[in-house]
Amino acid sequence: MNRESARTDSRPAAAPLRLAVLALALSVLARLLWMLLSDNGMNLVDLHVYVGGSADLLTDRLYDYTYAEKTPDFPLPFTYPPFAALVFFPLHYLPFTAVAIGWLLATVAALYGVVWISLELVLGREQLRAPGWRVAAIGWTAVGLWLEPVRTTIDYGQVNVFLVLGAMVAVRSSRWWLSGGLVGIIAGIKLTPAITGLYFVARRRWATVVWSAVVFGATVGVSYLINDHEATRYFGTLLGDADRIGPVGSVWNQSIRGTLSRILGHDVESGPWWIASALVVAVLAYFAWRALESDDRLGTLVIVQLFGLMVSPISWSHHWVWLLPTVLWLVYGPLRHAPGARVLAGYWLVTMLVGVPWVLSFFQPTIWEISRPGVLSWLGAVDVLGVLVFYGWVIRSGRPLRRIAEPVDRSREPAIRPAS
Repeated sequence: MNRESARTDSRPAAAPLRLAVLALALSVLARLLWMLLSDNGMNLVDLHVYVGGSADLLTDRLYDYTYAEKTPDFPLPFTYPPFAALVFFPLHYLPFTAVAIGWLLATVAALYGVVWISLELVLGREQLRAPGWRVAAIGWTAVGLWLEPVRTTIDYGQVNVFLVLGAMVAVRSSRWWLSGGLVGIIAGIKLTPAITGLYFVARRRWATVVWSAVVFGATVGVSYLINDHEATRYFGTLLGDADRIGPVGSVWNQSIRGTLSRILGHDVESGPWWIASALVVAVLAYFAWRALESDDRLGTLVIVQLFGLMVSPISWSHHWVWLLPTVLWLVYGPLRHAPGARVLAGYWLVTMLVGVPWVLSFFQPTIWEISRPGVLSWLGAVDVLGVLVFYGWVIRSGRPLRRIAEPVDRSREPAIRPAS
């Protein structure tokens, strides 16, 4: 192929690429302007907690710190392990506006990494070189910025997208020390990503499992070395206090515990209702995993992470960033042609674009009130019900499709058809 023909072949892909880049740039610009110019834009309450709380790392006041300037009804305490305060510690030396802008741009970059690795886990590195997939990755990143989990992550200055990226890099790597190290570190920053270890159990990567536990243990050890008093407080008394993290019954809490508490009108805590529901979810997750192809890494990861979100006492809507990889798996994964795949992907996209918990939050009198009209309680189960249906669909669609499907060569299949 001569140079002239090569240039001609690249032109059809150039226009969609420019449009995708423009869409992403405008999305980032809109978020940046909102943050800098709007009265509510510099909300970033969680980032304030990270920065302000970490400044007390070397004192005995780390877990006495609260931020209440924009949350007078619920002063926000520092709720992460002491190791997280160590990671955030350098931020308190910088101007907060600079931290906020850098945090936003880094979150966007991390989101692109999440999308790219999701596609790579489904398609393979070689197939991603086909024209159109870079356009798809940029386009999905632009869409992702407007989905409620990412949107609220940016609004609050949360750390969720970085943790998702860390888990995905760990899954992507074949090096046990890197994968285990990443899982141990992100679990040391925020305990919930430790559920990623189940993925490596499912894949029988035992060295990674052991090493992740060792590295997590090291983060705990470092915490005691830096501030023995506050580490003892956290791991001794504060670790199991869900009420300290926030109101369990708030519609923002999309875990099983939050959903059941709203439906029943009281906090179910870790009692019989929660135990029975958690067991049902565990069984469904197991059989959904068994229905996957043996080499379906993204499908396995999604099933594990959704299980973690379901059984955690608190899973705020901004924790559900994992729904974006779920949508990508439904659209591009091995079950993409199964009946209902696009319906499920559409369900998640619509509910996330609308932001159902956000809409329902206007109908809860206070964040502490658990009891509410039944229709609002059931609408507030949007993510829990979605996961249950998703697991059931995978169980039903996975194994039959595995028996009859023939391998499909997707190396030449573009993600987006070039414009003519």
